[in-house]
Amino acid sequence: MREDRIADIIAAHSHREGALLPILNDVQAAFGCVDEDAVRAVAAALNLSRAEVHGVVSFYHDYKAKADPRPVLKLCRAEACQARGVEALAAGAEKAAGGRVHIETVYCLGLCSVGPAAMTNGDVHARLDAARLGALIEAL
Repeated sequence: MREDRIADIIAAHSHREGALLPILNDVQAAFGCVDEDAVRAVAAALNLSRAEVHGVVSFYHDYKAKADPRPVLKLCRAEACQARGVEALAAGAEKAAGGRVHIETVYCLGLCSVGPAAMTNGDVHARLDAARLGALIEAL
C-alpha cells in the first residue's frame, strides 16, 4: 500500500524536469516523512544514487526521516523577528507547548516587518505577543 502510494507520487511527477523536489514534497505530505524506503524508491525511479537523494532530503529541514504525529508550530527566529522580540517569547512558547506541540525554529517566514511571526498548518501569524502565541499553541 505505502509502496503503491510512493509509486503513484513518482509517476505523477517523473515526466517533469526537476522532479525530485515535487516528489519529495508529496512524499513528505503523504507520510509525514521521507524515510529510507522512500529515498531508495525515489532514487531508483529517477536513476539517481541514494546518496544524491539523501543529500537533498538532509539539506532541507522540512523533510523528516521519521514522522512526528504532533502538531507543529514554526517559530521564526530570523534577525527581524529577533529584533522584534521573538527570543523573549520562545521560552514561554516551549513551556506552553510541553511535549504536545513540536516547536520548530525557522529562519524567515517573509513577515519581517510585522514579526514576531509563526506558522501553523500553513497559515502565517504575525505581530505575536505572549498571549497570541500561547493561544496559537493551545489551539493546535
